[in-house]
Amino acid sequence: MNRLHDLLERNRQWADRINAEDPGFFERLSGQQAPRYLWIGCSDSRVPANQVVDMAPGEVFVHRNIANVVVHTDLNCLSVIQFAVDVLKVEHILVVGHYGCGGVHAALHGTRVGLADNWIRHVADVAEKHGECIGAAAEHERHDRLCELNVIDQVRNVCQTNIVREAWSRGQALTVHGWVYSLKNGRVNDLRIDIPGEAALADAYSGAVARVGEAGGDSPR
Repeated sequence: MNRLHDLLERNRQWADRINAEDPGFFERLSGQQAPRYLWIGCSDSRVPANQVVDMAPGEVFVHRNIANVVVHTDLNCLSVIQFAVDVLKVEHILVVGHYGCGGVHAALHGTRVGLADNWIRHVADVAEKHGECIGAAAEHERHDRLCELNVIDQVRNVCQTNIVREAWSRGQALTVHGWVYSLKNGRVNDLRIDIPGEAALADAYSGAVARVGEAGGDSPR
């Protein structure tokens, strides 16, 4: 039986190194977590949440799925949002896509991947919704535009959950943001959609979509 000895040894070396560098690290970490951020990102192994924003374990609460989709029937994602907002009292929800996303590529080109086709259909719906904007882009830029538009639509979906709306209604400080990460240079493209309350959603959403269409996005691809 393969017990992944290499990974276990790496774990031991990492734990020993952290203990040597900061003897109180694990004692502090085992206490109550109090992150200020919820990261909703893609499952892609090349996009590690904590490393992208250079934060230690315990500082970011994380949910990941293929193509960073937020669906109102996904109890997994909704449960994470509810726990983060109601229990952990996070102050920021970051919806983070990435250029070069395989799920976005499959949605854009109609590529079949198997069972995940049903999930990726949500991104294909975004592509159809914004078909004019994507079609106006040069062919080699359409994937990037869909990555950006998908994040913008998922930000909107987060804001429309009862969890977030109820938090806002009781005056809880909570802002939802949309970013896209570049695999080529490690930089984050801030889509400048930052929603601190329900009243700001419509204008922020339409403004973000317009910027993608007009400027072709300011992605650091």
